Amino acid sequence: MSDQIQEQDHGLSDLVQYIAEALVDDPKTVSVKTVESDNAVIIELHVSKEDVGKVIGKGGQTAKALRKILSAAATKHKKKSMLSIIE
Repeated sequence: MSDQIQEQDHGLSDLVQYIAEALVDDPKTVSVKTVESDNAVIIELHVSKEDVGKVIGKGGQTAKALRKILSAAATKHKKKSMLSIIE
């Protein structure tokens, strides 16, 4: 069963990575780290200093939308999610 949970979490991190790579100027600098517990997933999104603004967006709107998408996907797996954007 732990393999199944791990696969689900990788799907969430892949989703975040895919969206972030589409937003930034240098997709090669995007990396995603996942920390999981029994009922929660914490995803750390690492982007270059120059691209942080693109991922956060004007007034935080892009980050907010990304968190909503992540939350919807995590809910499908009966987990809570948190996204941290790190430069």
